[in-house]
Amino acid sequence: MGASREFSTSTPTPPEGARGRPFVGPLTAISFSHMLNDMIQSLILAIYPLLKSGFHLSFSQIGVITLTYQLAASLLQPLIGAYTDKRPQPHSTAIGMMFTLCGLLLLSVAPSYPVLLLAAALVGIGSSIFHPESSRIARLASNGQHGLAQSVFQVGGSLGTAMGPLLAAAVVLPYGRGSVAWFALVALLAIYVLWRIGHWYRVQAALAPKRKRALNTAAAALSKRRVGAAVAVLVALVTSKYLYLSSLNSYYTFYLITKFHLSVQQSQLYLFAFLFSVAVGTLVGGPIGDRIGRKYVIWVSILGAAPFTLLLPYANLYWSGVLTVIIGLVLSSAFSAIVVYGQELLPGRVGMVAGLFFGLAFGLGGVGAAVLGHVADATGIEFVYRVCAFLPLLGLLTVFLPNIETPRRAT
Repeated sequence: MGASREFSTSTPTPPEGARGRPFVGPLTAISFSHMLNDMIQSLILAIYPLLKSGFHLSFSQIGVITLTYQLAASLLQPLIGAYTDKRPQPHSTAIGMMFTLCGLLLLSVAPSYPVLLLAAALVGIGSSIFHPESSRIARLASNGQHGLAQSVFQVGGSLGTAMGPLLAAAVVLPYGRGSVAWFALVALLAIYVLWRIGHWYRVQAALAPKRKRALNTAAAALSKRRVGAAVAVLVALVTSKYLYLSSLNSYYTFYLITKFHLSVQQSQLYLFAFLFSVAVGTLVGGPIGDRIGRKYVIWVSILGAAPFTLLLPYANLYWSGVLTVIIGLVLSSAFSAIVVYGQELLPGRVGMVAGLFFGLAFGLGGVGAAVLGHVADATGIEFVYRVCAFLPLLGLLTVFLPNIETPRRAT
């Protein structure tokens, strides 16, 4: 079946800013690809206990693996996004997945710690190529419902990330690190799907000059200084969100093992529950932002997580599980709203904004993991969660964001 029929490339695309039903085929396909991409990436985090024991690593060395992967995933993203804003690359997402495939295969056979770092870097480079253009594809498929489309796109990634611990517990931990190579089949499937999406994207990119872009008059009226200040606030909010999430993504299993004496596989189930709650929260945040305004979602998401993060270090095992699920639901709902708010604040720079915030998320996660690893080695893993508990209080900075949108309530 040709790409034009599969993704309905012959269907005319309305002007950007018009609101209608999204293009379900391309949006579902790019979300599915995001799920496969992030599922592969999450295997690195999920098998940390296996790598720690197999290579006799310290928490600091674990943090450096995350730093290597996430810096590679972050530094290129804004540059790739800015480049593709001017010169769309329909098949770049598939090329990015090829880098991820190489890193995955290398991870399964790495004989030493430096080779592990190289494998992590290759996976990170693949992510840096994948995210800016795939986020643009989601926006093209949104038919004006930008928050909904961004949430559907991101929930694919969140679900993939949540699946990593389950797959690690079911496949990698019982059969060893070499079994990671079996997930090359997943990467090959993603490459095929992304290549087909590229055909649809190429048609949409050709139509782009003919579209009329809806102008956000409130954002257009802001001075460059005001826009810069708003971007700085968004950066601070993403910083608070992803530094806290990094503490859970990288060290939650170790926290549970150390404090409550769980087995590795038991701790993976708790990590899955947290990551699944992140997926649910991601899906909810965008559509709510479309209806009531993204600034309100950002307020509730960042600052609203603070009471629960402050309680977590003092909770027993049962309440630790409950609180981390609530934290995942609340905190994750902000990212779709932040990305779309930034794209409306800087019209015409969809790829650059997506690359900036996705790259920032990865970079902060990597730096946070490295720093928190040193803190854990020096003071203990429980102290990490007592310190990180205050990060969501940075949500108070949302008061400085300008009001650039009129809420669209459901009729």
